[in-house]
Amino acid sequence: MDDIYKTILKPSEESLFKDRNSKFYGTVFPISAEEDVKDAIDNLKKKHHSARHFCYAWQLGTESIRFRANDDGEPSNSAGMPIYGQIQSFGLTNVLIVSVRYFGGTKLGVGGLINAYRSSAKLSIEASDIIEKTIDLNYKLSFGYDLMSKVMKVIKENKLTMLSQKLEIKCEILIAVRKSEATKIFEIFDAIYKLEIVQLEV
Repeated sequence: MDDIYKTILKPSEESLFKDRNSKFYGTVFPISAEEDVKDAIDNLKKKHHSARHFCYAWQLGTESIRFRANDDGEPSNSAGMPIYGQIQSFGLTNVLIVSVRYFGGTKLGVGGLINAYRSSAKLSIEASDIIEKTIDLNYKLSFGYDLMSKVMKVIKENKLTMLSQKLEIKCEILIAVRKSEATKIFEIFDAIYKLEIVQLEV
């Protein structure tokens, strides 16, 4: 199905990868916006205040993808991109992976770093609860109170998710509709006289 994506349920347990006395602590976080990235890294910096590098990669979105990879002082493309490669390999989105490095006194070289950060990211993903979610479109329904029973019948019959409702003389309900069902649901509501349906930007 093209309306399903994989993400994680909650922050993973911290995983540990060691190479020649360097330690790499990896964690995966579920994120819904770029602001979540800074919060997660700030918290890790408090926890690992003597660590040298906080390398990370994140990806957001389902239809249009945004991502970033950060080497945080390691040689170019030796940390962030290997971490991002694991996000792609597992087919995840709306996630942040951070690998915190404690330097062990021996340089690993670029090849060693790529392997270490890739392994750290892989271990942290394997320690996470991966879940599948549907890609949903959000619609706003606006209608008079006299149409309430008709609207609720459609919502119930099609097992639609109500995100919010304002029930007054003029009613507004926000619904989430699975992408593959969206055209059908839109047409059902659009056919109801004196009901307005508008797709919202997610």
